[in-house]
Amino acid sequence: MSLGEFLSKQFIRVIQWNESEDGTLAFRYPMQDMEIENGGRLVVRESQLAVFVNEGRIADVFGPGLHQLVTRNLPVLTDLMNWSKEFQSPFKSDVYFFSTRLQLDQKWGTATPISIRDKEYGAVRLRAYGNYSYRITDPRKFFNQVSGTRDSYYVSDLERQLQAIVVERIASTFAASQVSFLDMAANQPALAQKVAGELDPAFAALGLELNQFVVESVSLPDDLEKVMDQRIGMSIAGDLGRYTQFETAQSIPVAAANPSGTAGMGVGLGAGVAMGQAMMGAMQGATQPAAAAVPAGARFCVECGKPLPERAKFCPMCGKPQ
Repeated sequence: MSLGEFLSKQFIRVIQWNESEDGTLAFRYPMQDMEIENGGRLVVRESQLAVFVNEGRIADVFGPGLHQLVTRNLPVLTDLMNWSKEFQSPFKSDVYFFSTRLQLDQKWGTATPISIRDKEYGAVRLRAYGNYSYRITDPRKFFNQVSGTRDSYYVSDLERQLQAIVVERIASTFAASQVSFLDMAANQPALAQKVAGELDPAFAALGLELNQFVVESVSLPDDLEKVMDQRIGMSIAGDLGRYTQFETAQSIPVAAANPSGTAGMGVGLGAGVAMGQAMMGAMQGATQPAAAAVPAGARFCVECGKPLPERAKFCPMCGKPQ
Protein backbone atom coordinates (compact mmCIF):
# COMPACT_ATOMS: atom_id res chain seq x y z
CA MET A 1 0.00 0.00 0.00
CA SER A 2 1.37 3.41 -0.96
CA LEU A 3 1.48 6.33 1.47
CA GLY A 4 -1.28 8.08 -0.52
CA GLU A 5 -3.55 5.07 -0.30
CA PHE A 6 -2.86 4.80 3.40
CA LEU A 7 -3.64 8.46 4.04
CA SER A 8 -6.89 8.20 2.06
CA LYS A 9 -8.14 5.50 4.34
CA GLN A 10 -10.71 6.42 6.98
CA PHE A 11 -9.86 5.12 10.43
CA ILE A 12 -12.50 4.32 13.00
CA ARG A 13 -11.73 5.44 16.52
CA VAL A 14 -15.00 4.48 18.25
CA ILE A 15 -17.25 1.57 17.33
CA GLN A 16 -20.69 1.46 18.92
CA TRP A 17 -24.28 0.60 18.08
CA ASN A 18 -27.42 2.40 19.16
CA GLU A 19 -30.49 0.31 18.37
CA SER A 20 -32.75 2.47 16.22
CA GLU A 21 -35.75 0.11 16.29
CA ASP A 22 -37.17 -2.86 18.13
CA GLY A 23 -36.80 -6.34 16.77
CA THR A 24 -33.16 -6.19 15.60
CA LEU A 25 -31.20 -9.26 16.67
CA ALA A 26 -27.90 -8.73 14.82
CA PHE A 27 -26.24 -5.74 13.11
CA ARG A 28 -22.99 -5.52 11.15
CA TYR A 29 -21.10 -2.29 11.73
CA PRO A 30 -20.49 -0.56 8.36
CA MET A 31 -16.79 -1.00 7.54
CA GLN A 32 -16.53 -0.40 3.77
CA ASP A 33 -13.33 1.49 2.90
CA MET A 34 -12.66 1.92 6.61
CA GLU A 35 -10.27 0.36 9.09
CA ILE A 36 -10.17 0.28 12.85
CA GLU A 37 -7.51 2.47 14.37
CA ASN A 38 -4.96 0.68 16.52
CA GLY A 39 -5.92 1.75 20.03
CA GLY A 40 -9.50 2.57 19.05
CA ARG A 41 -12.39 1.92 21.39
CA LEU A 42 -15.28 -0.50 21.25
CA VAL A 43 -18.37 0.39 23.26
CA VAL A 44 -20.66 -2.54 24.11
CA ARG A 45 -23.77 -1.71 26.09
CA GLU A 46 -25.42 -3.84 28.77
CA SER A 47 -27.98 -5.25 26.36
CA GLN A 48 -25.42 -6.17 23.69
CA LEU A 49 -22.56 -8.46 22.74
CA ALA A 50 -19.98 -7.66 20.04
CA VAL A 51 -18.16 -10.14 17.81
CA PHE A 52 -15.08 -9.69 15.62
CA VAL A 53 -15.25 -11.86 12.50
CA ASN A 54 -12.30 -12.31 10.16
CA GLU A 55 -12.85 -14.09 6.85
CA GLY A 56 -15.92 -15.87 8.19
CA ARG A 57 -14.26 -16.99 11.43
CA ILE A 58 -15.15 -15.56 14.81
CA ALA A 59 -12.00 -14.12 16.36
CA ASP A 60 -13.19 -12.55 19.61
CA VAL A 61 -16.40 -11.93 21.56
CA PHE A 62 -16.74 -8.81 23.71
CA GLY A 63 -19.20 -8.40 26.57
CA PRO A 64 -20.61 -5.12 27.92
CA GLY A 65 -18.05 -2.41 28.65
CA LEU A 66 -15.47 -0.11 27.05
CA HIS A 67 -12.71 -2.01 25.26
CA GLN A 68 -9.47 -0.59 23.86
CA LEU A 69 -8.56 -2.30 20.60
CA VAL A 70 -4.85 -3.06 20.50
CA THR A 71 -3.13 -6.19 19.20
CA ARG A 72 -2.04 -7.36 22.63
CA ASN A 73 -5.67 -7.43 23.75
CA LEU A 74 -6.73 -9.59 20.80
CA PRO A 75 -4.57 -12.73 20.94
CA VAL A 76 -6.93 -14.85 18.85
CA LEU A 77 -7.39 -12.12 16.26
CA THR A 78 -3.63 -11.53 16.14
CA ASP A 79 -3.06 -15.21 15.50
CA LEU A 80 -5.58 -15.23 12.64
CA MET A 81 -4.03 -12.39 10.72
CA ASN A 82 -0.55 -11.74 9.35
CA TRP A 83 0.13 -8.16 10.28
CA SER A 84 1.89 -5.89 7.87
CA LYS A 85 3.52 -3.07 9.80
CA GLU A 86 3.99 -0.78 6.81
CA PHE A 87 1.39 1.98 7.10
CA GLN A 88 -1.48 -0.43 7.74
CA SER A 89 -3.92 -0.72 10.60
CA PRO A 90 -3.93 -4.23 12.06
CA PHE A 91 -7.71 -4.31 12.44
CA LYS A 92 -9.65 -5.23 9.30
CA SER A 93 -12.21 -7.58 10.74
CA ASP A 94 -15.96 -7.13 10.51
CA VAL A 95 -17.70 -6.20 13.76
CA TYR A 96 -21.16 -7.59 14.53
CA PHE A 97 -23.38 -6.46 17.37
CA PHE A 98 -25.98 -8.78 18.88
CA SER A 99 -28.92 -7.63 20.98
CA THR A 100 -29.31 -9.64 24.20
CA ARG A 101 -32.58 -7.94 25.20
CA LEU A 102 -35.62 -10.11 25.84
CA GLN A 103 -37.79 -10.44 22.77
CA LEU A 104 -41.16 -10.32 24.51
CA ASP A 105 -44.68 -11.40 23.57
CA GLN A 106 -43.75 -13.64 20.66
CA LYS A 107 -46.99 -15.29 19.56
CA TRP A 108 -47.40 -18.97 18.74
CA GLY A 109 -50.46 -20.93 17.65
CA THR A 110 -51.57 -24.06 15.85
CA ALA A 111 -52.47 -23.08 12.30
CA THR A 112 -54.38 -26.36 11.96
CA PRO A 113 -55.79 -28.50 14.81
CA ILE A 114 -53.52 -31.12 16.38
CA SER A 115 -54.91 -34.67 16.46
CA ILE A 116 -54.29 -36.54 19.72
CA ARG A 117 -55.74 -39.62 21.42
CA ASP A 118 -57.84 -38.60 24.43
CA LYS A 119 -58.24 -41.23 27.14
CA GLU A 120 -61.92 -40.35 27.62
CA TYR A 121 -63.14 -39.27 24.18
CA GLY A 122 -60.89 -41.16 21.81
CA ALA A 123 -59.27 -39.24 18.94
CA VAL A 124 -59.82 -35.48 19.22
CA ARG A 125 -58.39 -32.43 17.48
CA LEU A 126 -57.08 -29.56 19.58
CA ARG A 127 -56.20 -25.95 18.90
CA ALA A 128 -53.83 -24.02 21.16
CA TYR A 129 -52.13 -20.65 21.30
CA GLY A 130 -49.98 -18.57 23.63
CA ASN A 131 -46.77 -16.53 23.75
CA TYR A 132 -43.11 -16.86 24.67
CA SER A 133 -39.99 -14.73 25.10
CA TYR A 134 -36.32 -15.39 24.34
CA ARG A 135 -32.93 -13.73 24.05
CA ILE A 136 -29.55 -14.33 22.39
CA THR A 137 -27.04 -15.79 24.83
CA ASP A 138 -24.46 -17.40 22.53
CA PRO A 139 -23.52 -15.09 19.62
CA ARG A 140 -21.10 -17.66 18.21
CA LYS A 141 -23.86 -20.21 17.66
CA PHE A 142 -26.31 -17.58 16.49
CA PHE A 143 -23.83 -16.23 13.93
CA ASN A 144 -22.86 -19.69 12.65
CA GLN A 145 -26.35 -21.23 12.67
CA VAL A 146 -28.71 -18.32 11.99
CA SER A 147 -27.64 -14.81 11.05
CA GLY A 148 -24.36 -15.39 9.18
CA THR A 149 -22.84 -12.42 7.33
CA ARG A 150 -26.06 -10.50 6.71
CA ASP A 151 -25.95 -6.77 7.41
CA SER A 152 -28.84 -7.14 9.83
CA TYR A 153 -31.08 -9.86 11.17
CA TYR A 154 -34.53 -9.32 12.68
CA VAL A 155 -36.99 -11.08 14.96
CA SER A 156 -39.37 -11.38 12.00
CA ASP A 157 -36.71 -13.32 10.05
CA LEU A 158 -36.62 -15.96 12.78
CA GLU A 159 -40.33 -16.03 13.62
CA ARG A 160 -41.49 -18.80 11.26
CA GLN A 161 -38.65 -21.13 12.24
CA LEU A 162 -39.35 -20.74 15.95
CA GLN A 163 -43.10 -21.15 15.33
CA ALA A 164 -42.47 -24.49 13.61
CA ILE A 165 -40.28 -25.68 16.49
CA VAL A 166 -42.88 -24.66 19.08
CA VAL A 167 -45.84 -26.31 17.34
CA GLU A 168 -43.88 -29.52 16.77
CA ARG A 169 -43.03 -29.73 20.49
CA ILE A 170 -46.62 -28.82 21.44
CA ALA A 171 -48.00 -31.69 19.35
CA SER A 172 -45.62 -34.28 20.81
CA THR A 173 -46.09 -33.06 24.40
CA PHE A 174 -49.89 -32.99 24.22
CA ALA A 175 -49.98 -36.43 22.63
CA ALA A 176 -47.81 -37.90 25.39
CA SER A 177 -49.40 -36.02 28.29
CA GLN A 178 -52.25 -38.53 28.92
CA VAL A 179 -54.31 -35.58 30.22
CA SER A 180 -57.96 -35.52 29.15
CA PHE A 181 -59.07 -32.47 27.19
CA LEU A 182 -61.48 -31.46 29.96
CA ASP A 183 -58.57 -31.43 32.44
CA MET A 184 -56.18 -29.48 30.23
CA ALA A 185 -57.53 -26.06 31.24
CA ALA A 186 -56.61 -26.76 34.86
CA ASN A 187 -53.22 -28.11 33.82
CA GLN A 188 -52.11 -25.41 31.35
CA PRO A 189 -49.23 -24.15 33.56
CA ALA A 190 -47.91 -27.70 33.97
CA LEU A 191 -48.24 -28.33 30.22
CA ALA A 192 -46.45 -25.06 29.45
CA GLN A 193 -43.60 -26.02 31.78
CA LYS A 194 -43.26 -29.41 30.11
CA VAL A 195 -43.26 -27.88 26.63
CA ALA A 196 -40.64 -25.33 27.73
CA GLY A 197 -38.41 -28.17 28.89
CA GLU A 198 -38.72 -29.76 25.44
CA LEU A 199 -37.97 -26.44 23.71
CA ASP A 200 -34.87 -25.48 25.72
CA PRO A 201 -32.39 -27.69 23.77
CA ALA A 202 -33.82 -26.60 20.40
CA PHE A 203 -33.45 -22.91 21.29
CA ALA A 204 -29.97 -23.44 22.77
CA ALA A 205 -28.82 -25.04 19.51
CA LEU A 206 -29.52 -21.69 17.82
CA GLY A 207 -27.70 -19.67 20.48
CA LEU A 208 -30.95 -18.63 22.17
CA GLU A 209 -32.36 -18.92 25.67
CA LEU A 210 -36.09 -19.51 26.13
CA ASN A 211 -37.06 -17.17 28.95
CA GLN A 212 -40.79 -17.83 29.28
CA PHE A 213 -43.40 -20.01 27.61
CA VAL A 214 -47.15 -19.60 28.18
CA VAL A 215 -50.12 -21.69 27.02
CA GLU A 216 -53.03 -19.23 26.97
CA SER A 217 -55.77 -21.48 25.60
CA VAL A 218 -56.49 -25.06 24.55
CA SER A 219 -59.76 -25.55 22.68
CA LEU A 220 -61.62 -27.74 20.19
CA PRO A 221 -62.57 -26.80 16.61
CA ASP A 222 -66.08 -25.35 16.34
CA ASP A 223 -67.72 -28.55 15.06
CA LEU A 224 -66.26 -30.62 17.89
CA GLU A 225 -67.21 -27.99 20.46
CA LYS A 226 -70.87 -28.40 19.45
CA VAL A 227 -70.65 -32.16 19.90
CA MET A 228 -68.97 -31.69 23.26
CA ASP A 229 -71.68 -29.25 24.36
CA GLN A 230 -74.38 -31.76 23.43
CA ARG A 231 -72.61 -34.51 25.34
CA ILE A 232 -72.25 -32.30 28.39
CA GLY A 233 -75.93 -31.36 28.12
CA MET A 234 -76.94 -35.02 28.02
CA SER A 235 -74.67 -35.73 30.98
CA ILE A 236 -76.35 -32.96 32.94
CA ALA A 237 -79.80 -34.22 31.97
CA GLY A 238 -79.05 -37.79 32.96
CA ASP A 239 -82.37 -39.24 31.67
CA LEU A 240 -85.12 -38.35 29.22
CA GLY A 241 -87.22 -36.53 31.83
CA ARG A 242 -84.34 -34.36 33.00
CA TYR A 243 -83.23 -33.82 29.40
CA THR A 244 -86.74 -32.49 28.60
CA GLN A 245 -86.43 -30.09 31.49
CA PHE A 246 -83.03 -29.02 30.22
CA GLU A 247 -84.31 -28.42 26.67
CA THR A 248 -87.44 -26.63 27.95
CA ALA A 249 -85.38 -24.34 30.14
CA GLN A 250 -83.29 -23.40 27.13
CA SER A 251 -86.37 -22.52 25.08
CA ILE A 252 -87.87 -20.09 27.62
CA PRO A 253 -85.39 -17.22 26.98
CA VAL A 254 -86.07 -17.56 23.24
CA ALA A 255 -89.81 -17.15 23.77
CA ALA A 256 -89.36 -14.33 26.26
CA ALA A 257 -87.23 -12.42 23.76
CA ASN A 258 -90.26 -12.05 21.44
CA PRO A 259 -93.39 -11.98 23.64
CA SER A 260 -95.46 -9.98 21.09
CA GLY A 261 -95.30 -12.54 18.29
CA THR A 262 -97.81 -15.35 17.87
CA ALA A 263 -95.06 -17.95 17.64
CA GLY A 264 -93.42 -16.45 20.71
CA MET A 265 -96.70 -16.65 22.65
CA GLY A 266 -97.14 -20.26 21.60
CA VAL A 267 -93.61 -21.18 22.53
CA GLY A 268 -93.89 -19.34 25.83
CA LEU A 269 -97.21 -20.91 26.74
CA GLY A 270 -96.17 -24.36 25.62
CA ALA A 271 -92.83 -24.09 27.40
CA GLY A 272 -94.50 -22.93 30.59
CA VAL A 273 -97.03 -25.78 30.59
CA ALA A 274 -94.38 -28.30 29.61
CA MET A 275 -92.01 -27.09 32.30
CA GLY A 276 -94.66 -27.46 34.97
CA GLN A 277 -95.63 -30.90 33.76
CA ALA A 278 -92.01 -31.98 33.38
CA MET A 279 -91.17 -30.82 36.88
CA MET A 280 -94.24 -32.61 38.28
CA GLY A 281 -93.30 -35.74 36.41
CA ALA A 282 -89.72 -35.52 37.69
CA MET A 283 -90.96 -35.19 41.29
CA GLN A 284 -93.24 -38.19 40.87
CA GLY A 285 -90.50 -40.13 39.15
CA ALA A 286 -88.20 -39.63 42.12
CA THR A 287 -90.42 -41.97 44.20
CA GLN A 288 -90.84 -44.59 41.48
CA PRO A 289 -88.42 -47.02 39.83
CA ALA A 290 -86.56 -45.64 36.80
CA ALA A 291 -88.39 -46.16 33.51
CA ALA A 292 -86.94 -47.45 30.30
CA ALA A 293 -84.84 -45.11 28.19
CA VAL A 294 -87.88 -44.38 25.92
CA PRO A 295 -91.14 -44.89 27.91
CA ALA A 296 -94.08 -46.61 26.25
CA GLY A 297 -96.43 -44.08 24.69
CA ALA A 298 -93.76 -41.41 24.44
CA ARG A 299 -94.75 -38.58 22.07
CA PHE A 300 -92.59 -36.64 19.65
CA CYS A 301 -93.16 -33.32 17.90
CA VAL A 302 -94.50 -33.73 14.37
CA GLU A 303 -92.49 -30.67 13.28
CA CYS A 304 -89.02 -31.01 14.83
CA GLY A 305 -89.09 -34.55 16.26
CA LYS A 306 -88.15 -33.48 19.79
CA PRO A 307 -89.65 -35.48 22.71
CA LEU A 308 -92.87 -33.98 24.14
CA PRO A 309 -93.91 -33.89 27.78
CA GLU A 310 -97.06 -35.84 28.52
CA ARG A 311 -100.28 -34.03 27.48
CA ALA A 312 -98.30 -31.06 26.07
CA LYS A 313 -100.31 -29.08 23.54
CA PHE A 314 -97.30 -27.21 22.17
CA CYS A 315 -93.78 -28.32 21.39
CA PRO A 316 -91.41 -26.64 23.90
CA MET A 317 -88.73 -26.32 21.21
CA CYS A 318 -90.49 -25.07 18.06
CA GLY A 319 -93.92 -24.06 19.44
CA LYS A 320 -95.81 -26.23 16.95
CA PRO A 321 -99.36 -27.10 18.20
CA GLN A 322 -99.73 -30.83 18.87
